[in-house]
Amino acid sequence: MATPDFIVELRRSIGHAPLWLMGANALVLRGALPDAEVLLVRRSDSGEWSPISGIVDPGENPATTAVREAHEEAGVEVEVERLVWMVVTDPVTYPNGDECQFLDHGFRCRWLTGEARVGDDESSAVGWFRVDELPEPRQDRLDAMVRLALDDPRDVALSLEPSGRPLAPDP
Repeated sequence: MATPDFIVELRRSIGHAPLWLMGANALVLRGALPDAEVLLVRRSDSGEWSPISGIVDPGENPATTAVREAHEEAGVEVEVERLVWMVVTDPVTYPNGDECQFLDHGFRCRWLTGEARVGDDESSAVGWFRVDELPEPRQDRLDAMVRLALDDPRDVALSLEPSGRPLAPDP
């Protein structure tokens, strides 16, 4: 997995200490229900199918990150339709000892053009899947992410319960 240069530079100073980072997920949809498809990548590190995702560069809008990552990781052009979730992930410790936690932004995106393909070493495969036929193995939150993007809630979900149900903001 490619680590952004700004993180490599930070790690020279702080070692493996926890980093608070922003992430962006692009849940890319194509077509209308009931035949809608979602674009997924198979992660090289875990082998799990997941939405396109990446770390937000310093000063970058997370929506811009989602568009950039869709192009870099899957060779497709997308349009961000809306922010559908913003969650704090559990802390992550990588095999090299680096610790991170993410403020994760999830965007529902519409596919515009481009033939989906593996664009970098972060994934081993890319594919379109019917939203009711998601592949295995898959990221734990993938079902909830897809359901939330399709439901088009009135407001942004601020977290996802383990059951996959979004928690709505307080009224």
